[in-house]
Amino acid sequence: MSERTTTTATQRWTLALAAVGSFMVVLDLLVVATALTAIQRDLHASLESLEWTVNAYTVSFAVLLLTTSAIGDRIGRRRVFIAGLALFALASAGCAVAPDVGWLIGLRAVQGVGAAAVMPMALTLLNAAFPPERRGWATGIYGSVTAIGVLLGPALGGAITQGIAWPWIFWLNVPIALLAIPLVFRHVKESTAPARPDPVGLALGGLAVLGVIWALVRATAAGWGSAEVVTGLGGGVVLGIAFVAWERRTIAPMLPMRLFASRAFSAGSTAVFFLNATATGAIFLTAQFLQAVQGNNPLEAGLQLLPWGVAPVAIAPFAGALADRFGERRLVVAGLFVEVIGIGWLAAIATPSVGYPPLAGALTLSGVGFALAMPAVTKAVVSLVAPADIAKASGTFSTMRQLGGAFGVAVAGAVFAATGTLANPAGFTKGFVAAMLAAAAIALAGALAALGLHRHRATVSASPAPRAAAGFPAPDGKSDREPAAARRTAPPRNSAE
Repeated sequence: MSERTTTTATQRWTLALAAVGSFMVVLDLLVVATALTAIQRDLHASLESLEWTVNAYTVSFAVLLLTTSAIGDRIGRRRVFIAGLALFALASAGCAVAPDVGWLIGLRAVQGVGAAAVMPMALTLLNAAFPPERRGWATGIYGSVTAIGVLLGPALGGAITQGIAWPWIFWLNVPIALLAIPLVFRHVKESTAPARPDPVGLALGGLAVLGVIWALVRATAAGWGSAEVVTGLGGGVVLGIAFVAWERRTIAPMLPMRLFASRAFSAGSTAVFFLNATATGAIFLTAQFLQAVQGNNPLEAGLQLLPWGVAPVAIAPFAGALADRFGERRLVVAGLFVEVIGIGWLAAIATPSVGYPPLAGALTLSGVGFALAMPAVTKAVVSLVAPADIAKASGTFSTMRQLGGAFGVAVAGAVFAATGTLANPAGFTKGFVAAMLAAAAIALAGALAALGLHRHRATVSASPAPRAAAGFPAPDGKSDREPAAARRTAPPRNSAE
């Protein structure tokens, strides 16, 4: 039976529109990278200001993910998704006409707010639309479209900047969002999970993430031992502990701690943190290596990064189905080990005189690892969560992913600053190699974390049993598993039920 005949029109529309929203968000994480030189020239920006054109988006995105997930539960996930698309389009238009770098940074932060509304709602609406046994396939398709954003980001940014002008990297979002909004109204079903508001949890969680993210993105410029970074990191950790303590005792938590009683949820959230840290740190520094050491212009550098993005686009649709068949753990662990090999290979061959074919091979292998692991770890974390908790689980997953990205860039930058220099190709290469070895070590940590995922296959049915098998407690905090005696003595169900 074909995929078309086993999915409804509503499911196909939901999948398509969720993927489009995610595509825009991921695209804007990377499209700016190859346009920074032109932005610096036109807006007379300092190096630190350029860093914040990237970091402002990441910070507001990561800080508000849990908040938007909680709001979506309360007022409607479709409503929040549409609001996020509208805000993202409005902020994108503002970025395109920003008169100076200060306005650009501020509007990039607003873009991040829109992204924080779009990304977790896209994943939540997708999981709500598909039954458990079809989520692996749907997640694979969703992941492949999202991966196109990763594939096109650097190349598209370079092409638009050279061919037209850098503001058009932002104008690109506006027609996509304006076309998507009425289609979401028409074809996507609303879903909610009514719950009491948790303002204390929202404040503690948001401030904890803000402290940690701020410390990570400022660590390279200010120094890991600076008062600013130590205070941000320490304050974030303390507030995080307070957040956990509060969520454990409040009657209506924004993030139920019972989710972390699941080995799949905890291990998968940790694995995606390290997976995204490796990928983000490696890609951002590799883009600079291709320009500073290899002498490419922004467009050429973006095009030479394409092998990394081709693998996610090609493999992601099948990765979800493979996870359904073989289980998430095998794919996530295998993917992260392949990532270790690919990034390690990149470190081993990186010299000022290295040819492009070996670099393309290492980038391709790294992309294969990412493509195998990401759809599988996404499914492991959110596909078996109770419907009432899907938005919260998706928000947590997305927060861990963005935290990982910021962590990866910060670590790569710190290692590069300690071992290399921007002064000449040899000095840049020395720092690049050390940073890639650090990225490979992060991927190895992710593979070890993924060993905590369940060994059995992940194929599931529409019954409540899969959640129990995965170790998720019921929403009341009790186990979904019935005692064996109760199962034996339970009367047979009527066929009409």
